[in-house]
Amino acid sequence: MSNSIEAFFEEIGRFFRMLWQVLVWTPRRPFDGRQWLLQMVRVGVNSLPVVLLTAMFTGMVMALQTTSTLQRYGAERYVGSLVALSMVRELAAVLGGLVIAGRSGSAMGAELGSMRVTEQIDALEVMATDPVHYLVVPRVWATVFMLPLLVALSDAIGIWGGYVVSVLLLGTNPVAYMETTFQYMEFSDLFSGLVKAAFFGLLISIIGCQQGFYARGGAAGVGRATTRAVVFASIAILISDFFLTKVLF
Repeated sequence: MSNSIEAFFEEIGRFFRMLWQVLVWTPRRPFDGRQWLLQMVRVGVNSLPVVLLTAMFTGMVMALQTTSTLQRYGAERYVGSLVALSMVRELAAVLGGLVIAGRSGSAMGAELGSMRVTEQIDALEVMATDPVHYLVVPRVWATVFMLPLLVALSDAIGIWGGYVVSVLLLGTNPVAYMETTFQYMEFSDLFSGLVKAAFFGLLISIIGCQQGFYARGGAAGVGRATTRAVVFASIAILISDFFLTKVLF
């Protein structure tokens, strides 16, 4: 039990140490623009299909569930509002974050873990190149920047998916659906979802890089680091989502 508690606080300490190092090294030269763009493509562009597919079917399921429920009370015209607010406030950011944690967070853990066990990170230190500046900083800020963009697209796709199911499949009035979609939505709703996405991106990238950076034990250690990167990032997203919702709303 004591070993588990010690390991937990050790992971917390490593997380904040990595976060501090990223903040310290971010404004320092040289800036490797090519590496930043490469990470933005990996995190953003390459993740686009799976994130949008998840958002579309989430909106469709939301419309399918809420339409049948609201029809009992004659309030099916508010399906659009319910789907839109659910997507922009909560579902797009959380589900998008979980997808990126599984796809990009695990990749960061595996890449840096492989570099650690093959002593490539040690070689960077020998060449007087700080590994956090060269490896971690581009991954962190690429994720922080790209995840809100993915979530914004997910909002639109999720709302469109809800429209397809509610109007074309279940016969809801299309004019009423579109009117109520934006009638009760405020800028703060969209802004809060994007803030959550940026914060989730920070958690995913820091945790993924941290797990790989401190990996030990050869190939088995890389596997453990990859698993922990996904699990810890997913738990951090769900826990932080509660507190962010409390603060933003």
